[in-house]
Amino acid sequence: MNRLRNNTLRPGLTRLADYWTLTKPEVNLLVLASTLVGFYLAWRGPLDFWRLAHTLLGTLLVASGTATLNQYFERRSDRLMRRTANRPLPAGRLAPAQALAFGLLLAALGGWELWVFANPLASQLAWLTLGAYLACYTPLKKRTPLCTLLGAVPGAMPPLIGWAAARNSLGAEAWELYALLFLWQFPHLLAIAWMYREDYARAGLRLLPPNDHDGRRTVRSILTYLFLLLPASLLPVFLGQVGKAYLVGALLLACGFWHCGMGLARHRSNASARRLVLASIVYLPLVFALMMADKTPL
Repeated sequence: MNRLRNNTLRPGLTRLADYWTLTKPEVNLLVLASTLVGFYLAWRGPLDFWRLAHTLLGTLLVASGTATLNQYFERRSDRLMRRTANRPLPAGRLAPAQALAFGLLLAALGGWELWVFANPLASQLAWLTLGAYLACYTPLKKRTPLCTLLGAVPGAMPPLIGWAAARNSLGAEAWELYALLFLWQFPHLLAIAWMYREDYARAGLRLLPPNDHDGRRTVRSILTYLFLLLPASLLPVFLGQVGKAYLVGALLLACGFWHCGMGLARHRSNASARRLVLASIVYLPLVFALMMADKTPL
């Protein structure tokens, strides 16, 4: 009886796991962290946890819908790459129509959640993020390396969504957070693209500079954006959002991030690229945590 019950439950659990995979939960953790810091820094007075919860939930739903729809549109490319061939759509475990319906439902629910329980501005920014990501970044990945630049525009929107949900407006401080996340994406994404350059080439995706067989142009781009990221990360100090503790912490984190970037410049190996990706994943949440911990009282 127990074996029969397990055999009955297993297909359903597998399908749930596949739908969960479509939402890219590992990416959504950074999306939620970015939204949280935007909301927290913008909020005045005692924190409204109810509105914050709705903001995070709505943003999560739209981000999950975006990830699902992105995999729907890229299912043929994913089939050609080793790192993505086992995703639910290229592997055939879910039908494209199922993913399309699931993605649209998540995006609609998330936009509604933000519209009703936060404000229309936050909802509009979330839907704008979805539209720009799917209409610009996704189709251009096979056409031009500029897709990385265009994809970073909607990719940096979560702090603006959080800020808008808290204040129903966008100020200079909100755009500073946007700039930080915008610049952070380039070393992160280019290092990933260098690690999987053969996979991307097999699928016809053009994320790296053209004819950059030795990685020199990729590394120059990474170091340029790391250089620009330093002043962007310090702007909250000059705008009065955070204090001196953040200043010290941000400088130390920037030094660590730069060290990993220089490691890739010296070796241009997959191992060095992997270390830079890990450094980027550590850097961003810690910078955001320092901002929240050292927020200047309004």
